[in-house]
Amino acid sequence: MAVFFTVALLAFTCPSMAFDLGQSTRCVAIPNQMKVCKDVGYSEMRLPNFLGHSNLEGEVVPRSEDWRPLLQTGCHPQAQAFLCSLIAPVCLDTFIQPCRSLCLAVRDSCAPVLTCQGHTWPEALDCDRFPDQEDMCLSPHPKFSLFAKDLPKPACQNCPAVEESSTMKNVLDVFCQHDFAVSARIHRRRLPMGEPEFEVEGGVEFIRQGPLLPYDTQNLLQQWLLINLRCSFTLVRPGRSQLYILTGTVQFDGTLALTRLFPWHKKDTNIAAAMRKWKHHRC
Repeated sequence: MAVFFTVALLAFTCPSMAFDLGQSTRCVAIPNQMKVCKDVGYSEMRLPNFLGHSNLEGEVVPRSEDWRPLLQTGCHPQAQAFLCSLIAPVCLDTFIQPCRSLCLAVRDSCAPVLTCQGHTWPEALDCDRFPDQEDMCLSPHPKFSLFAKDLPKPACQNCPAVEESSTMKNVLDVFCQHDFAVSARIHRRRLPMGEPEFEVEGGVEFIRQGPLLPYDTQNLLQQWLLINLRCSFTLVRPGRSQLYILTGTVQFDGTLALTRLFPWHKKDTNIAAAMRKWKHHRC
């Protein structure tokens, strides 16, 4: 995981990447293999882009892929629009850069994700470099101004404790002590590039729902795994998918904190017994 951000951040911080608005440019179709910006809302991009990349196959496409794991975390609803406006700027009669306000909104939400993974916000994405006249740049969309304030949000945190073997009483006590408890099957796959991908397979079953929302919980856990990659590497073994019981709390600021993780093996009779007893259990 450290490799893709190292490559990307080195590219962004390189002084030679500066873009001259006075240089000649050309318009090209956004290639199908450039999946990060495939559905961004337009079909043609300008080269060189705002990061100084002029080689489509050798620079633009592979370096756009470097940012896919960050975008998958859902750190901000306009993170894709912001990054693609720099990587694959729309081909119009004038240059359209992201507004400073959009940069600040994306940075404030996504920089903590980079910090969680051991990196800082790139110098080349310093928001002061972008214009503040919102009529001549890409501004934040009004409907995202109250982005998911009512929904629990994943956040960077210390790794939850793993309970490899527990008594039925201990499992029930943990259920009682936390806001929620769910069962979910998590898979750690290896992609062709060698980077593992963590996925919550199928639906999430509620043991104790608490403040979680049925339509949002699977995506919430998926984003938690992608934000807390260091924990995910430690907690989830590679290979076949594994069923887990996850418990945790939702903090006053709306962030989700996982606190206990129980790998649920077929032979683990204590968890199965706790699940049966919980239906009639009183804390």
